[in-house]
Amino acid sequence: MSGSPFLLTVVLDGKASVVQGEWNHQQVFFWKAHSKAAGSEVWYALAGVDVEVEPGHYALSVHATRADGTTAESSKQIQVEAAHYRTTTLNVPENFVEPDAAAQKEIAADKELKDRIFAKSAPEPEWAGEFARPVNAASTDSFGTRRVFNGKLASIHRGMDFRAASGTPVGASNAGTVVLARKLFYEGNLVVIDHGQGLATLYMHLSKIEVTEGQRVRRRQRLGLSGSTGRVTGPHLHFAVRWQGGYLDPAGIFRLDLAGKP
Repeated sequence: MSGSPFLLTVVLDGKASVVQGEWNHQQVFFWKAHSKAAGSEVWYALAGVDVEVEPGHYALSVHATRADGTTAESSKQIQVEAAHYRTTTLNVPENFVEPDAAAQKEIAADKELKDRIFAKSAPEPEWAGEFARPVNAASTDSFGTRRVFNGKLASIHRGMDFRAASGTPVGASNAGTVVLARKLFYEGNLVVIDHGQGLATLYMHLSKIEVTEGQRVRRRQRLGLSGSTGRVTGPHLHFAVRWQGGYLDPAGIFRLDLAGKP
């Protein structure tokens, strides 16, 4: 259903040098499994359905180039089912709903920065194994919620909120490279980790950032402390998973069996 991450598995007869795919007009990058059956290879790819994708059938195509230069192709239709997300009402300072000229300028600069950051990603997976919850706190079932701020429908909630008191340590969900670590208008103190192949995780509203842009981090490495910076109603951690421009339900990526992949 919309918002779901999933793992694709391709089993090939013989050896391949490259396996690539396309899912709903997005590139899908496969990596070779460490173990393989005799005479065949297993390749994996992590992909997902953006929270705003409409129900329906969407095409997946896979193209493999074998070691001898020959190619193999396969395609199929995958059904995306409807997800029934709720609507919630929140009250925040009015400038976060109707930003003044200065705030609008800041928001535009933030968007330009994020567009630039998300336009590139490491070509190979930098993550390894399963994704960990970023903070030791309870989470809310808030992904996909339509949020009404001060009586106006303003956005879709594209992440998971954790009820973390201000000052709670926040760790990296998986290994990767810090590509953004600074304060933005809506997100407050924000850390973004690129995990490679278009996959990134975001950690918002921090009271303190303890990593720097360009830094490599390992799974569960401390990134900073939770807080209430940016557009919030109180202290918490907003954690988001972004893949190829779309946002996926973090609860889904926590449930994927990724042990040993890659």
